[in-house]
Amino acid sequence: MAEQWYVYIMRSIPTGRLYVGVSEDVDRRHGQHERGNVWSTKAYRPWKVVYVEGFATKREALQREHFLKSHVGWLEKKRLAGA
Repeated sequence: MAEQWYVYIMRSIPTGRLYVGVSEDVDRRHGQHERGNVWSTKAYRPWKVVYVEGFATKREALQREHFLKSHVGWLEKKRLAGA
């Protein structure tokens, strides 16, 4: 069975802030963000997942996450999130 990794973008409902992350299980990871278990997103709850993209390997997903978090990928992240 092929490995499946996801890059996800969430939007903070109260602030509009965007967050990019990588996970094998986006629903489980979103729950961790919602419960305040993630230090970097805790203050901006609640969050809504606005975009998910799948990859065959963790390496590919991490590369995509790195790009979307970069200065160059900023506009694409906003476009993908519908911002």
